[in-house]
Amino acid sequence: MRFSPLTTAFLYFGLGILFTYIAIQSVEETIFNFFTILLAFFATMDFVLAIRLVRLHRAIKKAQKKEKK
Repeated sequence: MRFSPLTTAFLYFGLGILFTYIAIQSVEETIFNFFTILLAFFATMDFVLAIRLVRLHRAIKKAQKKEKK
């Protein structure tokens, strides 16, 4: 079963929020520990992928709309 780019974008956006929350909770004394930076990196990558998938979804819809005309 294939998922649409928009569905996958929502999944990645949710994971980005989850990783951000876990990173905030893992801060003990300072933010500059390996685990916190790693979680922030994963959250950033998830947000970037979500944005790219939303843009892909819009491009596909635009191409389909143009094809119908």
